[in-house]
Amino acid sequence: MKAEYDLSTMKSRKNPYASKLKKAVSLRLSDEVVAYFKEMEAELGVPYQNLINLYLRDSIVRTVFKR
Repeated sequence: MKAEYDLSTMKSRKNPYASKLKKAVSLRLSDEVVAYFKEMEAELGVPYQNLINLYLRDSIVRTVFKR
């Protein structure tokens, strides 16, 4: 491994995962909902925003495949 690398010669390229990135949105949630997910965050060590995303995704999957 080199002690230093010359990054000035490096070529840039598009992020291959850009289409899979999350989109920032604003939601108005009740205090009870936020408190519930923040409690889960403390227990699980997973950010509450990720937990809300996982919950919503799971709800969609259950609804779509239930048909």
